Amino acid sequence: QVQLVESGGGLVQAGGSLRLSCAASGNIFNINTMNWYRQDPGKQRELVASITEGGNTNYADSVKGRFTISRNNAQNTVYLQMNSLKPDDTSVYICNAQGVLLLSSSYESNIWGQGTQVTVSS
Repeated sequence: QVQLVESGGGLVQAGGSLRLSCAASGNIFNINTMNWYRQDPGKQRELVASITEGGNTNYADSVKGRFTISRNNAQNTVYLQMNSLKPDDTSVYICNAQGVLLLSSSYESNIWGQGTQVTVSS
């Protein structure tokens, strides 16, 4: 069974930086795409950034130029470096793994972490 565990959230002042990490555990062979979403209460989950196994990245317009997604395929870990944070970035950030192939040849299409709170004060 694959689990995603996020870390690195917290409280930061506007203009500050945080780095989120998400580690996937389990008997993983490879992971196709890893994503960071964020979600506020009562709102739809928003895709913040994604990165493929080959390193292709995609960002929401609202974070382009401020956030950087990266991954370590050998450690099945994805990171989100968040700079120039704004109060509007306050949210629960949730890690997602898509297309997870296990060593047993089993396949998990979509796995979610529990989320980590990021709060940006003005």
